[in-house]
Amino acid sequence: MRQNAEWMVSADDRILELIREYGNLTPTAVEDLGGPTSSYARNRCPILAEYGLVDRISRGLYGITDEGEAYLDEELDANELEATAETS
Repeated sequence: MRQNAEWMVSADDRILELIREYGNLTPTAVEDLGGPTSSYARNRCPILAEYGLVDRISRGLYGITDEGEAYLDEELDANELEATAETS
């Protein structure tokens, strides 16, 4: 079972799953592929980047990190992640 953190919401898993499956995505693409609405994904992706689960490739484009992969594979407890000082 995935170990999510208090700061996470259920939609985060779906966003991460879609980015892993399809590669680098925008929030609009996340919605188009069956994820949460683009406006919701647009708010969540920077938070996922702040904790290192995704990288901000360019403005509005996100890719999964090794930590994001490990979390999805149940090899990483998201409670162990710390927010970085800079937000993406």
